[in-house]
Amino acid sequence: MSNELRNFLAHTYGELEDLNIKAKDQRKNRVESHKLQEERLKYLTDEKRIKAVTLCFSDLEGRLHMLDYDKKFLVKSWDNLTFDGSSIRGFTAQRESDLRLGIDWSAFYWGPSDFFGSGKVLVFGEVIEKKGGPYAADIRGILKAFAEAKHKSDGYTLNAANEIEGFLFAGKDAEKHYYTTNKFEYVNTGGYYHSLPGDPLRSFIDTVAEVQRAMGFQNEKDHPEVAPSQFEINYGYGEVVAAADQIQLYKLVCRQVATSLGMTASFLPKPVVGVNGSGMHTNVSIMKDGKNLFWDPKGEDMLSSVGWSFVDRILTHGNDLCLALNPSVNAFRRLDPHFEAPNQIIASAVDRGSMVRIPIGNDKSMRVEVRSVAPDANPYLVLYSIFKTGIDGTTAKIANLRQAKRYLPDNIYTALEDFRKSEWMTTLLGEDVKGRYGDLKQASADRCARLLGTVVKGPEIQFHHEVYNQFLWNQF
Repeated sequence: MSNELRNFLAHTYGELEDLNIKAKDQRKNRVESHKLQEERLKYLTDEKRIKAVTLCFSDLEGRLHMLDYDKKFLVKSWDNLTFDGSSIRGFTAQRESDLRLGIDWSAFYWGPSDFFGSGKVLVFGEVIEKKGGPYAADIRGILKAFAEAKHKSDGYTLNAANEIEGFLFAGKDAEKHYYTTNKFEYVNTGGYYHSLPGDPLRSFIDTVAEVQRAMGFQNEKDHPEVAPSQFEINYGYGEVVAAADQIQLYKLVCRQVATSLGMTASFLPKPVVGVNGSGMHTNVSIMKDGKNLFWDPKGEDMLSSVGWSFVDRILTHGNDLCLALNPSVNAFRRLDPHFEAPNQIIASAVDRGSMVRIPIGNDKSMRVEVRSVAPDANPYLVLYSIFKTGIDGTTAKIANLRQAKRYLPDNIYTALEDFRKSEWMTTLLGEDVKGRYGDLKQASADRCARLLGTVVKGPEIQFHHEVYNQFLWNQF
């Protein structure tokens, strides 16, 4: 059938950017949810060229799930969208499988039709339990509730910006094939900041940057990273839930673009031994009444006492948080001190081996950078853990806490042990969700070699939660 007969929605990239920036501003300005709901439903009803709405949500490990609802059905039934939670790892048991998806009308996106398909829009959802309350294992919902509570009680706006590194490998589905190939093939060996115009890595970065720009990311810079075939595409900070949503979209866009080019975008923390791994440096700050509470021109490294107290709590709970920030067997290969690994539980303005860095800033940009975050971590869990800990955590009575020589675990089993015995993680997640998360990480670890060694093992890729294969897992 001729495409001309279909007449599905397909905007230019410039039109997309305008639409997405407007929606982003509405979110930033906290337009009331019922007003956004009314506006979005009217738009969906009036825009005849839309055929479906892609509803996105994330599971406990941070894996992105997407359902397409027929537009006309969604307009009529948006308040009763059910799904089988027992099919989602880390969600409900079969006997209590029915869950609902609520729509976060503020998290509305228009995607380029050449990568997302014409006639579609995207929106993020919230998982709701049978009785109508928020579902305990939906970390996005927990993060959103926490951020809203802090804004209501203290006037805080929690902001975050993430620097997400990844690798571009030759061939489609390179991670899935690793078990048989035992290698990844680089598409570029130029290194830091160096890539010739038109080569595969540069073409990939340029295309991803164009898609992000169209989706309202408000890009800052992009470049090849230190390792061969490694990339980083930076964009502006945002309110904490929007920032986490953008991480999910960033990884989705990278994978989609890479696949269209016949390649694979990988967010394994350390897919190749001997070169720098990939991180997700997480920059955070808190605003109140338009003022950055982390800025003090007279403070140590120009970080305020509020900011330093935030840092001290993160350092106190460094081992408690490690499994949430480094959730896979492969992530612990990255915590190698020979490759600028942030494995020291210290804070520093200059030492890139520190868990927490204090970047140069001013009254607008002053922030705290948590460097020990892997790119395969659940972004909602990362940001919830960091902000909840930095604001509400305890401070250890350790002499010279910020420089005391302590180290993060170098393997997932030690991280699991720290996680399971941590009272603070029980406070963060609740006993039930904490247990589910620990069980998922234990299952993944037990399917891999206990000692990492110097060679990346097939099972640590094969059973990685981002290379998930339901049939494979069901064999155990």
